[in-house]
Amino acid sequence: MKSRHKRLALIVGGLAALGVAATLVLNAFNSNLVFFFSPTDVAAGKAPVGKTFRIGGMVEQGSVQREADGVTVRFIVTDTEKTLPVAYKGILPDLFQEGKGVVAQGKLEGDRFVASEVLAKHDENYMPPEAAKAVSDAHARAAANKGADSGAAPLPTGTPATAAAK
Repeated sequence: MKSRHKRLALIVGGLAALGVAATLVLNAFNSNLVFFFSPTDVAAGKAPVGKTFRIGGMVEQGSVQREADGVTVRFIVTDTEKTLPVAYKGILPDLFQEGKGVVAQGKLEGDRFVASEVLAKHDENYMPPEAAKAVSDAHARAAANKGADSGAAPLPTGTPATAAAK
């Protein structure tokens, strides 16, 4: 075999090894990629079914229920527009409370979210950026809807607009 052929075989082998390594890295990255959704996004059907993702928002007041086994907890996460029931089996973080921010990771099973991990905010001023954005977006949509609903009362039939405005 000529040295030229040896060099070409070495280059082709190196490129093949590099391609296999890149494929394995990208596959591992894709497997560990977890997206964030708000309860409004989940209600709109944007969340993947059967895949792990994160939801975030506030724990609704009065929604935390502990099962008799002492380990299973059910609560409701809200972004002030929509709510999503969550079931979690495990020990909750010390900072987990009603009315506080939370991010849960798990899968959607039917109409409830089954969490495998629950994260709570770590101080009074912190909320995960995604959860804070979801809550502020829900507030903005609610304000826009309220503004549209609280417009001028409809005019009686047959009344000209100029007469009603006076």
